[in-house]
Amino acid sequence: MNTKRTRRLTLGAVAAIAALGLAACSSGGSSGSDDTKGSGGDTIKVGFSQLGAESGWRTANTDSVKAAFTKDKGFDLTFVDAQQKQENQIKAIRDFIDQGVDAIAFSPVVETGWDQVLQEAKDAEIPVVLVDRTVKTSVSDPYATYIGNDFEKEGETAVAWIKKNAADAKIFELQGTLGSSAQVDREKPVDSELGSQIVGKASGNFTRAEGKAATEAALQAYPNMTMIVSHNDDMALGAIEAIEAAGKKPGTDIKIVSFDGVRDGLQALHDKKINYIVECNPVYGDQIADLVKKVVNGEDVAKSTIVPDEAFDQTITQETIDARKY
Repeated sequence: MNTKRTRRLTLGAVAAIAALGLAACSSGGSSGSDDTKGSGGDTIKVGFSQLGAESGWRTANTDSVKAAFTKDKGFDLTFVDAQQKQENQIKAIRDFIDQGVDAIAFSPVVETGWDQVLQEAKDAEIPVVLVDRTVKTSVSDPYATYIGNDFEKEGETAVAWIKKNAADAKIFELQGTLGSSAQVDREKPVDSELGSQIVGKASGNFTRAEGKAATEAALQAYPNMTMIVSHNDDMALGAIEAIEAAGKKPGTDIKIVSFDGVRDGLQALHDKKINYIVECNPVYGDQIADLVKKVVNGEDVAKSTIVPDEAFDQTITQETIDARKY
């Protein structure tokens, strides 16, 4: 249990006993109080550090978080966009600690380099909830819980499709931000199962512009490539621009397998410019808020919560795309 919360409960109990004693001496009635934060009791003060706004997926995730952590739902949210810089996230987390928030949630830019600031949060007895991405740290029990997608399983789903539909593909791997758990875990099954077919790799940093630039260079460096495995849809959309500018047909001359399932990516899938997309659902702000509330109130929570994903091929309907929330 969170000891910071335990002390608050203890003080609340003492105050309640004193209040009951005063009420017994008066002729008026007494009323109870709800000491559960976020459900009619005190407001939960939360600091959330989002890693950036690099993609349509990230924007949808941010919108979902902000919609879930509102004042009418019992939260006082301080939201910081780190602009894809770890130093900005570390500063934000330290600011949250100084502000004495009840909980810290963040989506780490990369996996490593968090030891000191996570220890500081632990020393301040402020629980941490990891969102979307994980960390590697030497700190003992550094966070209360993680919620996000299973990136490695997503990679395995993509590999299974490639083996069935393009077994002899010559693959260029368009990587996400190097060192991020999304990049590392999606890449694991691709490398282990299809390593001999990979002709080259480069990072597009999860952005459309950098995905386009990386693909432009790859078209020159690897003229024999027949497939791009892109770690997200935004980079895949940039790759489509580069392929078309080179006079080739995306989805035919060069097949594309991608991750995320944002509306623009699914539209390109429907238009036969992308061949397969493994979803990474970003809309789980309410689940994050529920976990934060439970952690702050000292309730037991699972160490990891995995958000379910789907996968889509070119049979996707326009109705499915139009109904997409992101």
